[in-house]
Amino acid sequence: MARSAPRLPLVAILGATGTGKSQLAVDLASRFNGEIINGDAMQLYKGLPIITNKIPLDERNGIPHHLLGCIGLDEETWTVSRFVKKALGAIEEIRSRGRLPILVGGTHYYTQSLLFKDGLADEDTEPGRESEGATEAQEHFSILEEPTEIILEKLRAVDPVMADRWHPNERRKIQRSLEIWLKTGKRASQVYEEQQKRKQVGIALGDQAEGVEISEDGLRGTQMRFPTLMLWVHSSTETLYARLDARVGKMFQNGLLSEVNELDGYLQAQKAAANTVDRTRGIWVSIGYKEFEAYQAALRTGNSTEEELQKLRTEATEKTRAATRQYAKRQVKWIRTKLLHALTAAQASDNLFLLDGSDLAAWKENVEHPAFELTSLFLDGAKLPEPHSISEAAAEMLVPKTDYDMSQRRDLWKRRTCEVCNMTAVTESDWSQHIKSRSHRRAVSSKKKRDGLPVNLPRAKTCQQDDSDQLEGSMESFEHLTTEVK
Repeated sequence: MARSAPRLPLVAILGATGTGKSQLAVDLASRFNGEIINGDAMQLYKGLPIITNKIPLDERNGIPHHLLGCIGLDEETWTVSRFVKKALGAIEEIRSRGRLPILVGGTHYYTQSLLFKDGLADEDTEPGRESEGATEAQEHFSILEEPTEIILEKLRAVDPVMADRWHPNERRKIQRSLEIWLKTGKRASQVYEEQQKRKQVGIALGDQAEGVEISEDGLRGTQMRFPTLMLWVHSSTETLYARLDARVGKMFQNGLLSEVNELDGYLQAQKAAANTVDRTRGIWVSIGYKEFEAYQAALRTGNSTEEELQKLRTEATEKTRAATRQYAKRQVKWIRTKLLHALTAAQASDNLFLLDGSDLAAWKENVEHPAFELTSLFLDGAKLPEPHSISEAAAEMLVPKTDYDMSQRRDLWKRRTCEVCNMTAVTESDWSQHIKSRSHRRAVSSKKKRDGLPVNLPRAKTCQQDDSDQLEGSMESFEHLTTEVK
């Protein structure tokens, strides 16, 4: 069936950090009368262009950039709902000028929430409440800005099922699950169960369930919000990692340590004023700052030798490189384990194209020109090519990394805590990976030595218990001290 030109088109540029997304966005905006919307959580913050990797002003080609550098250091990064509402406002403003909105950024849970209809983000009026407690809670959305442990404690009080779903460090997901309850008066786990039942009914009747859905992490609906062309700028792992390592070196040349010092100065000023700063979230967890905290502290005290300072700086540099590589890996994983499944469910996977930017010398041939051609076809309503046919990399990477999205497989949610390593796993896969890890085996061996136990004991079987049962600290279960919630 012939396509028609989209009435409210959106172009979204995705991909790992360091692949050239920002530059492609500028090139597309310059060619197609567009304006750019930032979708990177750290780039929301004012200043700090090196740590947050903002595109330099002289590389923006005069293209307006929205939601870039718009919040202060004392502010919490936006919740998903707040980002979506701000981004929708920017999109409407851009379209009012007859221009094309182009979303670009690496915070893919922002992107996915904007691309798909989201009942929570779209609400203008509050639905009915299940209880007076919910009405009272509605008046206290400020709890979403509290430290993660407080939000988790509140979530556990109102929705223990979802509280046990998340790792204690998964602030965004914990925050989102509580937000669902605050806004709707329904537990996120209840909403999820109702949707699964509706979906099963639709399958039984031979129809596909339609409408807005909220997944257990509150990030996805079943329908696209706008006709959207998605361009995934990709690079092979080896090439990208080398590029990212080099970029860290360039960050030093451009003044990374000056920005680290600026952040540290702000932090010390807040402490002196007796103001509490939660360094587990917001700008304080940005890559390039937290890795240098020990080095900055040593500089501040002035008690370290040059040799000690150099060692701390070298260690921090390596941590920054490692953290950047891990972040890039997580970004790609999100696309292949969440976004691809969501697009398939929305019957929109034919609008996601991977552009292979591994060879920078062939950037125009492999990325820029195909992006221009695809965007032109999309805006004209012409037939788009089959995404897997674009390149060998596209044929390989546009296949979901897993057969399912974990958010849709509640039967696989199993929470366990390794008391030896003080580590919590929330899936069987995470747990299996942990107990096989070298760090876990070392921790077990060290504890046995401290307790005067033989080191080479037979490996104990994983123990499983329901809800609040605690494992006995016996020799047999020593290696797998866990708490499991099914």
